[in-house]
Amino acid sequence: MKYVVLVPDGAADYPLDDLEGRTPLEAARTPNLDQLALEGNVGLVNMIPPERHPGSDVGNLEIFGFDSRKYYTGRAPLEAASMGVKLRPDDVAFRLNTITRDADTLVDYSAGHISTEESHQLMQELMGQLEEARYCIYPGIGYRHLLVMDGGPDHLITVPPHDIMGSFIKEHLPTGQGSQQVCQIMYDAEQILAKSPININRIARGELPANAIWLWGSGRALSLPSLKEKYGFCGAVISAVDLVRGIGRCAGLRIVNVPGATGYLDTNYKGKAEYALRVLQDENFVYLHVEAPDEAGHNGDIEEKIKAIEEIDAQVVGPLLNGLADLGPCRLLVTPDHPTPIKLRTHSRDPVPFLFWGHGFEPDHVKCYSEKSALMGGRLVKHGYNLMEYLRGNSSLQ
Repeated sequence: MKYVVLVPDGAADYPLDDLEGRTPLEAARTPNLDQLALEGNVGLVNMIPPERHPGSDVGNLEIFGFDSRKYYTGRAPLEAASMGVKLRPDDVAFRLNTITRDADTLVDYSAGHISTEESHQLMQELMGQLEEARYCIYPGIGYRHLLVMDGGPDHLITVPPHDIMGSFIKEHLPTGQGSQQVCQIMYDAEQILAKSPININRIARGELPANAIWLWGSGRALSLPSLKEKYGFCGAVISAVDLVRGIGRCAGLRIVNVPGATGYLDTNYKGKAEYALRVLQDENFVYLHVEAPDEAGHNGDIEEKIKAIEEIDAQVVGPLLNGLADLGPCRLLVTPDHPTPIKLRTHSRDPVPFLFWGHGFEPDHVKCYSEKSALMGGRLVKHGYNLMEYLRGNSSLQ
């Protein structure tokens, strides 16, 4: 049996007046997903526990089959695992975003989706000029980086920068014991970035400068049982997002790098499907994550979100189905990790639609894949981590 988990990150949404009361998922042309829904089972799942924030870290941890109330230690430790950064017992990891600020207003959480090349140069400038032996910066992809602090504070309250675009920075700075040290790092970095030739050139080109950093999602190292131990799964994770790759690595999966996978709207959709099928030729499990709908939701861009969903349907789902037909019995789970509503431009904790298809899943009465059809399906799974049990066949979907 081959098993596939496909995560269209943040694809779920609310009805929009601009779409005549439809969601982007309903407005998008998704013939392949709708065919899967017609032949499989559709319902809703409460992906985010009340005790946790509605983040991709929590949502994906749940989809992987882990109760986030038990295993979650913070977002940054997952990204550290992805990057191969081994955290010592006293280390605290922080996610580091390059951001754009205008006076006290946070303008953009990604500094205009700065390129990896430019962002890496900025991180090199910071590492060369910030004189502090207790922490180290590890450059990542695009605007996403990591800062690890020896003996850092591990009970801070931090806010994701994509939640506060357009808000006053001083109202959302880290709080809690040790927060003054973290805020000082952010301040010192800002003084360096303001003088960087990279930012001077970006402003000259009419682009947003990466003139500040934002530290958030802190935590210590986590330990997960392997998916082989829990479900007998051996395979890989395919994602351009470090936190998803990190969960996979902690769960015993290997990371597959797909050329052109960006974690943004221009990602290599087709390549992700092709590499997933390669994994399944020799192994029995692949976790395939696509970030694009989430980024469009954060940008408040209806057209781009619809386009991202349509690209997933045409270039990921379609090729997957064609390829799986040659690999024997298979099972497929499709589910977002959380909604990223256009109206909010951030995540919400509303239930998300899931779809099971393949060997052992008899068709129900649902005829398409959307939030509304999932509600009409009449199934509500209480916990996100239960979905893996259903996929594996350890429990019957009620």
